[in-house]
Amino acid sequence: MIKHVSSQIINYLSISCIALLFFSCGNNSNSNKDHLVFRYNEYANVNTLDPAFSRTLQDNSVCNQLFNGLVQLDSHLNILPCIAKNWVVSDNGLKYSFSLRNDVYFHKHILFGKDSTRAVNAKDFEYSLNRLRDKKIVAPGSWVLNKVDYFEAINDSLFEITLKQPFPAFIGLLTMKYCSVVPKEIVEHYGTEFRSQPIGTGPFKFKRWEENIKLVFRKNHHYFEKDELGQSLPYLEAVAVTFLPDKQSEFLQFAQGNIDYISGLDASYKDELLTADGRLRDKYTKTVNMIRGPYLNTEYLGFYLDSETPEIQSELIRKAINYGFDRKKMMIYLRNGIGNPANGGFIPIGLPGYNKSIGFTYQPEKAKQLVKQFKKESGKTNPEISLVTTSNYLSFCEFIQRELEKTGLTINVDVMPEATLRSARSNGKVDMFRSSWVADYLDAENYLSIFYSKNFAPKGSNYFHYKNAQFDSLYNKAFSITNIEERKHLYTSMDSLAMEKALMVPLFYDEVVRFTKKDVKGLGINPINLLDLRRVKKH
Repeated sequence: MIKHVSSQIINYLSISCIALLFFSCGNNSNSNKDHLVFRYNEYANVNTLDPAFSRTLQDNSVCNQLFNGLVQLDSHLNILPCIAKNWVVSDNGLKYSFSLRNDVYFHKHILFGKDSTRAVNAKDFEYSLNRLRDKKIVAPGSWVLNKVDYFEAINDSLFEITLKQPFPAFIGLLTMKYCSVVPKEIVEHYGTEFRSQPIGTGPFKFKRWEENIKLVFRKNHHYFEKDELGQSLPYLEAVAVTFLPDKQSEFLQFAQGNIDYISGLDASYKDELLTADGRLRDKYTKTVNMIRGPYLNTEYLGFYLDSETPEIQSELIRKAINYGFDRKKMMIYLRNGIGNPANGGFIPIGLPGYNKSIGFTYQPEKAKQLVKQFKKESGKTNPEISLVTTSNYLSFCEFIQRELEKTGLTINVDVMPEATLRSARSNGKVDMFRSSWVADYLDAENYLSIFYSKNFAPKGSNYFHYKNAQFDSLYNKAFSITNIEERKHLYTSMDSLAMEKALMVPLFYDEVVRFTKKDVKGLGINPINLLDLRRVKKH
């Protein structure tokens, strides 16, 4: 333990010294055109530039620069027109009719022939959505069309989608990058290599990708969107992304002035940048801007209910874990106050259906009593559970481990790589696991689908293998209710059912936090943490 603490201190001091050195000295090695290039690092890497396969936040953020869909989100998550200039929903809630703009062009490519480009039309959307459904492609985004019966291009400028059943959240699904428009002739020419040779309609066009090293986009001078003054977007000439694989190196690049922003907090630099209550330290206030706001992301610990381990099957133990640690204290010590302690349910702050009173508060004595009761009823004098996490969240799990020891429950913490844990979680190989759920679309149904019995993992996201007839009935009923106030009450009832059984341990509702250099303007934030560079300027 002493060794571990010493290395942390040395690590903290080295970052502090290097950061001070670079911020005070500055970096004048960049060219005069540096203000036209936005640079950032993606430590988690990028898997694809094909929107049909864009399943991670990192992939979405790069695809968001290259592609557009029918509709889009603003920074407050309002759904706005994009390539569709407007749309109409039928009275029965089944048919969506989209009228398309006629001034949206694909990025230039020799395969388009004489003009090296062409306008987007309704057939392109028909092709793009059919591609999601193509069983040969096995696109991870195919699920967004689960409730779609059929779709068709009525003519060049009218595209219709008909649902199997009413689904009020459907329009939000269409904002996902999966639903971006792509050109048939280019995709079919490149095949699977379209992932690294993308052609879209977005504010930036693809220039170069050296995988694991660098990704470069250039300004699309024919982009169709304009700002409030009629000036063409984007303002930047280029975007350059690097792939240093850890947050510490990323922070040092930011400190040197080699990248323009970093997103999120990491243990390696959080105390260097922030005070314990989440404010920028004085030495950075002149060189760095911090922006923060709600993030539709619930961090949690989950239980696999089909486990043969008596402790996992016991509602007493699951509740004891929920009562047994102080979430507020955890957020101050481990996140410098960034994020909100999760004393509500699974639905995060910011979505209709969130209710702060349906979860668990810190009650250490109650936790002790529940563990004591389990020991008495089960005859197990030394109850223990294995909790699996990734290295990024080890500090949280160790905090919970120490707190729960006081109740008489032993928690053994194991660390796995992200991909290994994801597979183990889906296949019921771990009893208790650390995970998170970021909103795919702007409706709490997205969160509650994780408890629906027909979504059992590995085919779905019900990693808990929770089955409850009352929950399923309410879940299905919600699809027929278009009034958001009515739906909100249903969502809270469903969330309450899951929390009553303590299927999980909500840890915190995250916040988006971004740090930029002072010369970066117009970056902003949004509750899904999607990077949008259309209105960014550097001075």
